Amino acid sequence: MKRKLLLGLIILLIVCAGIALGMSMSPTKKVNEIVLDKTTKPVILITVDSLMSEPLQKAIEEGKAPAFSFLINNGKLYPEFISSYPTMSVAIDSTLLTGTYPNQHKIPGLIWFKTDENRMISYGSGIREIVNNGVRHVALDSIVHLNKNHLSDEVQTIHEELANRQISSASINGLLYRGSVQHQLNVPKLISMVNLLPNEIEINGPTLLSLGALSQYNPKNDRHKFVWNRMGVNNKFTANELSYFIKQNKLPAFTFAYLPDADQSIHKHGPDDLKGIEKADAALQDMLNNYSSWEEAIQEVTWIVLGDSGQSFVKKEKETALIDLNDLLKNYTFWEGKKRNAQLAIAINERMAYIYVNDKQVELSEVVNILKEDERIAFIAWKDEQMNYVVSPKSEEALTFSPNGPYVDEYGQSWVIDGDSSILDLTINGEKRIHYQNYPDALARLYGALYSQEGRFIIVDAKPDYEFIEEHSHDHAGGGAHGSLHKIDSIVPLIIAGTDQFPEYNRLVDIKTLVLQLVGAHTQ
Repeated sequence: MKRKLLLGLIILLIVCAGIALGMSMSPTKKVNEIVLDKTTKPVILITVDSLMSEPLQKAIEEGKAPAFSFLINNGKLYPEFISSYPTMSVAIDSTLLTGTYPNQHKIPGLIWFKTDENRMISYGSGIREIVNNGVRHVALDSIVHLNKNHLSDEVQTIHEELANRQISSASINGLLYRGSVQHQLNVPKLISMVNLLPNEIEINGPTLLSLGALSQYNPKNDRHKFVWNRMGVNNKFTANELSYFIKQNKLPAFTFAYLPDADQSIHKHGPDDLKGIEKADAALQDMLNNYSSWEEAIQEVTWIVLGDSGQSFVKKEKETALIDLNDLLKNYTFWEGKKRNAQLAIAINERMAYIYVNDKQVELSEVVNILKEDERIAFIAWKDEQMNYVVSPKSEEALTFSPNGPYVDEYGQSWVIDGDSSILDLTINGEKRIHYQNYPDALARLYGALYSQEGRFIIVDAKPDYEFIEEHSHDHAGGGAHGSLHKIDSIVPLIIAGTDQFPEYNRLVDIKTLVLQLVGAHTQ
């Protein structure tokens, strides 16, 4: 998946200055001055952007992924773990680190509309979207507001939970890093000179916080944080920082590390691309090589390696592949950076989108009826004060659902359900048991998105092979994209080595509980 939290800043630097050689240099922080608690066995959680099971298995069979192969052969592989929804970076990481869906953590997606501020929130995306939303807004939302203001204070991250128990943790290039220790970010001079970010930024993070050019410990990482290698948001920087912690005997009880490099090539070439897996494997090898043997590595550390989302092929022919919501809803006016009193605002999250109906004179039903005419749309969802609704171009009947009813799914969640359950491909047996198929954990994940934010809005979700666009969005025709509820975008592999404890369910939302158990911090 495109991790655009800092990538947006990179694009901005290129636009504003064209070059930034040397400008991304920032002082290193002193790890030796940090006192860590003692832990019996540290946990390292590594997210590999857009890692998918079938390409991973192919890379292993071809001998291109020896580190992945070792961890699987000496641990346990879950080939079908369920991501969050929408299947976009910040929503997924918020779920992973808080153990909740967006109805609780309140990060709706990579792009969403903040009704009380009448503006679009973007954590970084295509250049035209950044310009339309305001480059300074994007920079501040990505670096500061995401963790400080947007992530709900009603939930706690793994870092915060551990800090409450005086247990140390680290984050290396993680998008979500909120913790209880104050850190000063080193803002490159060029960024502050053009007023994209303040000269000084104080944030709360884990005990150790590495965030590309903004915060680093390993002095040898300077050459991996220039603009052309994404200011440190790359595999090599992440592997080097983690290796430095290990070599300096400063590995805390829990470390979150992010390997982003696979995303770009998969978006461009499609889900079958193996180059990103090979690069991720090379980074894993660098990490494991800090020990005298890989066997020692899993004796000393518990390793959890997972993907964040899958990707669907997007048809090459743009007129067919791309669902243009401006065109589909052409009879309405649309929010833009300089046009704020519009009827609709559209937030594209690749293969899903939020459509905000800001004009109270416009009924949700009339917008829904227009959307139902496009058969490339898999489903359309919205809510009112009483119920949640899902419709589809293929069905004349709606599906309605709400929590706490007689129907129980495979995760022990109960629901009230009525109408056409085939819209979300639900199978319900005579004992009122719900089984998910093409849309795993569909009801809880969709409910999470529907209650992730304020305002009147509609969710649209595309069929495989298709992607949403609006006037300012970037597309992935001929390559890969994600964002949808469909299993193609939602199923990822997860590997655990170095422990005999495993998650209760095959969902990323359950990983927080596992981590707390592994480091001895879990309480019932």
